[in-house]
Formats: sequence, structure tokens, C-alpha cells
Amino acid sequence: MDNIFDLTTEQLKEIANSLQAKIEEGLKKDGMEISNIPTHITPKQDITDGKVLTLDWGGTNFRAAIIEFRKGKPYILEVKKKPLSAKETAGFKQADLFNEMAMLISELENLDDKVSHIGYCFSYPAASRLNGDAILLRWTKGIEVQGMVNQPVGEPLMTHLNNYKNIRTTFTNIKVINDTVACLFAGLSETGYDSYMGLIVGTGTNMASLMPLDKIEKLNSKDEGVIPVNLESGNFKPPHLTIVDRLVDAMSNNQHSQLFEKAISGGYLGEIFKTLFYNQRIKYDFDGSDIAKMLNDPTGKPDSQVIAAQWIYDRSAKLVAASLAGLAQVITAQNPDIRKICLAADGSVFWGRDKHNETYYKNLVAKELDILLPKGVTISIIDEMQDPNLIGSAISALS
Repeated sequence: MDNIFDLTTEQLKEIANSLQAKIEEGLKKDGMEISNIPTHITPKQDITDGKVLTLDWGGTNFRAAIIEFRKGKPYILEVKKKPLSAKETAGFKQADLFNEMAMLISELENLDDKVSHIGYCFSYPAASRLNGDAILLRWTKGIEVQGMVNQPVGEPLMTHLNNYKNIRTTFTNIKVINDTVACLFAGLSETGYDSYMGLIVGTGTNMASLMPLDKIEKLNSKDEGVIPVNLESGNFKPPHLTIVDRLVDAMSNNQHSQLFEKAISGGYLGEIFKTLFYNQRIKYDFDGSDIAKMLNDPTGKPDSQVIAAQWIYDRSAKLVAASLAGLAQVITAQNPDIRKICLAADGSVFWGRDKHNETYYKNLVAKELDILLPKGVTISIIDEMQDPNLIGSAISALS
């Protein structure tokens, strides 16, 4: 059996160059393959003290936490969570959703009148506003709360919380960011780097980075400084995909979009595998975590399936490395002084461990980056962080 998922270094460089061109295109105008959504929050890297409410809603659970900064270090004082998925929110209007959220927030013991700022990690497509709020563009992940699309996400929630009887403080400010930008912000506590990137490789995938305002042409800004850009890079259509990828896309509920995500993320690795072995008996809900289990314990599994699982998994890591190299090419072209880049990564696929308890996937990404990055440029992958969504949201709240 030929490895149709094998990619040469030359092909990976072509993928990096293709992504670079498409990022640069998306910085010039809206509506391109790579959206490049600017987040109008300049992260403060010198937060010393402060106590904030942070919220995180990704589609399965809703979490509320109190985070306190002491001498620049964030401490999570407490976290409460409840299921808030498509099942729990079925038939909800905005007020129903806000009541569920307020009920959980009111249970936080460390929520007192010193807490006036909210950081909200909201992992749905949303356009950032100049005041740090965001407008919901569309629902995903099966969620459909009525009356919220094309409306601000943060301010109506803050008003609701301020009117909720069991909350003992008044909120004056709310900042809304997505999980990739939150990850990027969480990495800012690492010092000594020229630039920063955020990466998610879990059920889905995305990247974010800091970019100079004057290099984001579509903003027509003459301002100095950098702001975070959420690439929505899962929508990249890379060269060198296979016929199997085309079939996975054809059978998906969002054809012709998110092709990069469909080639690398946990939500689709199982689909690639099942499509490859369509004429063999595979359980219908075989997914990315099953591929990881098969690689960690191949006992009793057909050799052809184990070998193909390894090919699919390895290709995913190499594609991630190529995409990071493409983004690094954009950043270093914008500012040739950038040499040392810090990468904060999150996601179950990226940090998955093999049978030797090694971070095999992350190590493979790092190895490929050494080959693909421009000469003299390094990307350091910082250690897996505790709750980057909460920490990053707290930084946004105080910025």
C-alpha cells in the first residue's frame, strides 16, 4: 500500500508559501479565504495586579472563574462549570441563555465588589468591535439561540448580570475574544520573544498572531502598535490534498470550506480513516481519539490499519508545521527584526501523549519546523498551559 499522505519537504514548503500568500491577501481585503479578523484589544504585557471574572463558552460546557493577578502572575481562584451544549440550549432565547450563565456566576464565592471587569472567551464566529465587544456572525456546533446573530455578544450579557439579583458587584467593562486569541494572550506571560502566535489543534483548528496595525491594509490605520489577528486558518485550501480528503469534504455538512481543518483536526481524522477503509468493518463513530488509541495499543488491529493511522496522524502534524512556517513568513516579512517567536498551543490532538508518555505530535511539529522555517527564525513551543482560555480572557479584560 502506497502512503498517499506522505508529503515531501518541497511540498510542505509549497503549502507554507500558499498560506503566506493567502494570509497577505486576507490582510488587504475582507471576504477572502483566510479571514484575518482583527481583535481590537491591545494586550497589556505589564499587568501587575487585578481581579477579574472570566467566562468560557466553547459549545459543550460553560465555565465561570475568578482570576487574580499578583505581581504579574495569574492565579485561578475558583472555576465553576455546567453543560451548555446544543442539547441544553434547545429552544433558548437570549434571556434564557443569560439566566443560565448568571445562575452559575452568582455561585462564585470569590466574586466581590473588587471585580468589575469581565473577559469572555466566546468560541463562535464573531467580528471584533473597537470597544472590545464582538458581533455574533453565525452559530456553529449545533447551537441556535434565537435573537443573537448580528448582535453584540458582551454588552447585553453585562447588562443582564448587573440586573441579576444574586450578583454582588457592578460590572463596568467586558471584552470578548475567541479561543485562539485567548491562547495567544496566555502565551504573553512568557518574556524574551520578538513575537507571539496562538494555535489550536483539537476538535477543530485555528491560528492567531500579533500583527502591526499598519500592515493590516484593510483597516486603513495609521496607528502604531500591534493587535491580535484571528486568522480562521481552518478554512485554508492547501495544495497536495488527496482524493480521500475530497471524499471527506464531499460527505461533510459544509462542503468546500474548512479543508485544512478537515485534513488535520481531531473532528475529521477519524473520517479520513473510515473513508480510506470504507470496505472494512469500522465502528461508525470512529474518531481522532480512536486513531490515537490504535497507535498507542495496536494489539489485535490489522497492520494495514495501524500503518495508515500513523500516516494520517503524521501528515496532520506536518501540515500544522507548514502552516506555522507560512504564518512565520508573513510575520517576518512584516518586520525583518523578528527572529524569536513564541507559540502558545492548545488542543487535545496537539498535546496528545503516546504509549511512552511523550508528546509525539508536538515533537513532530517541532522537528518539521526546524526544516521549514526561514533561516535564523525560531518558533519556541511553550509548555502546555493550564486553562489558556481563562488566563487569556483575564488578560483581555485588564488590557
